[in-house]
Amino acid sequence: MQRTLEDKIAIVTGGAQGLGQAICERLAAEGCHVVVADLNLEGAQKTAAAIQANSDRRALAVQVDVRDEASVERMVARAVDVFGRLDILVSNAGVLIAEAIQDFPADKWAFVIEVNLFGYFLCAKHAARVMIPQKSGVIIQINSKSGKKGSYKNSAYAASKFGGIGLTQSLALELAEHGVRVNAICPGNLLDSPLWVHSLYKQYAKKWGITEEEVRRKYIDQVPMKRGCTYDDVTNVLVFLASDQASYMTGQAINVTGGQEMR
Repeated sequence: MQRTLEDKIAIVTGGAQGLGQAICERLAAEGCHVVVADLNLEGAQKTAAAIQANSDRRALAVQVDVRDEASVERMVARAVDVFGRLDILVSNAGVLIAEAIQDFPADKWAFVIEVNLFGYFLCAKHAARVMIPQKSGVIIQINSKSGKKGSYKNSAYAASKFGGIGLTQSLALELAEHGVRVNAICPGNLLDSPLWVHSLYKQYAKKWGITEEEVRRKYIDQVPMKRGCTYDDVTNVLVFLASDQASYMTGQAINVTGGQEMR
């Protein structure tokens, strides 16, 4: 059976673990050759090795700091050198630091913007330099429901994600004439992901003076469908947006939130 993205070349930033790793694995399952890009080179190498061991697809690990333009340029150049083209960029690398505004260290606030928004800009810029001459390509940002609605004591993250949707729409307008589509995916809370399990439950439990299980229940209760978002929920939409089935879709920010966000 023909796979949805047979022989497409994809770069996934933040691909070493969590959602990024799941995206790399799903793209390979759909027929892509994958560049696993991450600041954590060892993790990227493990993800790439697993893809090559478990599929017939090629996978390349590349170290990248999405805040550094020279690093991003090298990442894209390496992908093109090895595979000859670039069909899909998934800008997934991101960070979340939550603080009350009066206590938020300015350097930490700026760091979130640098990774989540400036990093997306740099990756899109250098992907576009390859995709425009090809007259084809797909750029997908992993955004958040926090890109649609403000997030309590989470101003840097929400600001970066609101900005990401504005950037997505602007790039979509700019690149449409070149055959390049640009969309964003806005997941709900990935409550079983490493970010939540190893960090956010503890952060929020401490801030709110409740248990980690109470934090989890609080977030589930906010979702009409009464469950957290899963990697499959996100990658199902991502594969569709990356495919020709979505050939008339650009500039969209698609909610994957179980009904929690509907705008």
